[in-house]
Amino acid sequence: MNIDELREFCLSLPHVTEDVKWGQELCFCVGEKMFCVTGLEPAEGLSFSFKCTPEKFAELTESVGIVPAPYVARYHWVLVKDPAVLSESEIKKLIRNSYEMVFDKLPKKIKNDL
Repeated sequence: MNIDELREFCLSLPHVTEDVKWGQELCFCVGEKMFCVTGLEPAEGLSFSFKCTPEKFAELTESVGIVPAPYVARYHWVLVKDPAVLSESEIKKLIRNSYEMVFDKLPKKIKNDL
């Protein structure tokens, strides 16, 4: 998976917007809440972060190429430094789960507005 495929997949989910934050991070959001982040110009290939359950966080961070995401690991975000450790279908499933977790926590008013 490359950055264009990641972007295409994230934007295919309902009500997703994208935004550049911190000068170089492409953030995918639903209801203005982030669910996936990637660098705009990956120096060493694609890497990206997303939210997951505490159980999945523990499982994923035991894999080589996946680490707790800097600054947001306490919220169970992981950083996939080497996407080759996951299949494309696994990546999509994990990002979709991140999207659903963030969407489910949105206030009712924001959900209704979407």
